[in-house]
Amino acid sequence: MKKSLFFLLAASFTLGAAAQDYEIPRAKHSVTTNSFWANWYLSAGGEFNAAYPSQGSAVGGNPFSSKRGTFGFNVAVGKWFTPSIGLRTKFQGVWAKSVVADHLHPAYHYWNIHEDVTFNVTNMLRGYDERRLWNLIPYAGVGVGRNMSANRYEITYNLGLLNNFRINERFTAFLDVGFMAAAGSFDRAGLDSWAAHDALNQRHYDKMLTIGVGLTFHLGKSSWQNSPDVDALMQMNDEQMEALNASLGELQSENDHLLSLAESSEAPAADTTAVAPAPQTAVSVFFSIGSARPSSRRDFVNVKELADYARTSQRKLIVTGYADSRTGTAERNEALSRERARVVADELVKMGVPRESIVVRTGGGVDSLAPFSYNRRVTVRLE
Repeated sequence: MKKSLFFLLAASFTLGAAAQDYEIPRAKHSVTTNSFWANWYLSAGGEFNAAYPSQGSAVGGNPFSSKRGTFGFNVAVGKWFTPSIGLRTKFQGVWAKSVVADHLHPAYHYWNIHEDVTFNVTNMLRGYDERRLWNLIPYAGVGVGRNMSANRYEITYNLGLLNNFRINERFTAFLDVGFMAAAGSFDRAGLDSWAAHDALNQRHYDKMLTIGVGLTFHLGKSSWQNSPDVDALMQMNDEQMEALNASLGELQSENDHLLSLAESSEAPAADTTAVAPAPQTAVSVFFSIGSARPSSRRDFVNVKELADYARTSQRKLIVTGYADSRTGTAERNEALSRERARVVADELVKMGVPRESIVVRTGGGVDSLAPFSYNRRVTVRLE
């Protein structure tokens, strides 16, 4: 009974230590669902538009010519339902050109409001990254346009490329290059007979090229969380169980030894055969997956011997941290290996080694030892 109780307590401690500081791997192209009120945004900006109506083909095609181009503004409200697909309602206006001839290109008032489906192809192809600087977003939609000067309504067809440039969590700058097409009678290009104009242009379209710039403000929760990577979690679980079984085996052996000593009423004899480590001996301290907490304090027994040797011989110690390259990003493994090395360096200072005699190095993620869990370690050696 005593034996079983001791073993269960030791196993529980090991399981608790292994669960500390666990980093869950995340899928690249999958995210968890946000609420309906998350991922809304408002945008506003200035706009330049160039008219290419069904008439006026003899006029030069330069969109920045004063014969075709004029200025306006745009506002929009939208929502992302996933990191890749969303809807947007956009209003744009309020001046455009009716290009009739080289010497005749009067301005008129108009507005166009349209509903667009937006596709973030950057997230589709490269996976979601909330800190990505630039996202390319094609869109397509249908709306209603009104020539206010002629009180004319038409269905509009809208295409474009929205370029989003991240400023911070709340603000994004945008460059929106769009194209609008409406029935050829939309601009009412100064004909005496509107009926004649409609008949002449019934198979043609008034087109408009627009270039808008401005700012977008993100409302409420604006980011997504990548879903757990199930395959990576299963692999990590297998490796963790492998390491845990090895630790439990060691605990079982140690428990059996202590119980046999207690039953025979024999105290463990002092080990008088210990030999100071050779100057080039390196020792290791092992860590649980995703953690900067040592798997077992017993690893510091050999570290203590090496620390005593370094202190008495006034030699420097090289402390190098590692992580396993199969889990976590390169940046995460670099930071984790540095943190592990600092933990061991702090223990050496507690053992009496001067801080200036310790050199801390970072090894990052590696794949040099088997079983793979052994790569999560810190080595200590004499310089």
